[in-house]
Amino acid sequence: MKFLRTIRFDASDDHVFERAAPSDEWAVPGGFLFADQPVDALTGKTKQAFANGFFSPRSAGHATLVAVADISQDELDDLTQALATLFVERFGAPDEQSALNVAHDEIGFVTDLCEDLPINTLLALSRAPDDKGGIKERFRTLDPPTGAPHARIWDVVEDTNDAP
Repeated sequence: MKFLRTIRFDASDDHVFERAAPSDEWAVPGGFLFADQPVDALTGKTKQAFANGFFSPRSAGHATLVAVADISQDELDDLTQALATLFVERFGAPDEQSALNVAHDEIGFVTDLCEDLPINTLLALSRAPDDKGGIKERFRTLDPPTGAPHARIWDVVEDTNDAP
């Protein structure tokens, strides 16, 4: 089976999201995180997580990019349980079985998404409110550059200036 794994090429996610997911964690789209929030009121790093962040249940962090990877049944079962626990503890699911049912649906969505994609395919996500008050998610694959090497045009550096 295939699933989504976070990938980081630089430290930019540390600056974009409140909590960045480490590289190589299993991830789901995570639109459920915003289901009960007024999207128009989101600001800053929370708005950025809404707009384009994949969610890692293990670290509760976000990632801009994910890659398709092989996943074992044991890892998938552990991930499903971790997601169900999150639904109970953070979102108030009424019981473990209800949480497991929703977790299975979320996991199934991701395995279906990955099914026909080659291993190491990079995916990005864009999320926006739809005209019915829901959330619309769009996934796109990213192709590696071909031809001449890609020139780096910027670096993200820590601000060491404490002045306002």
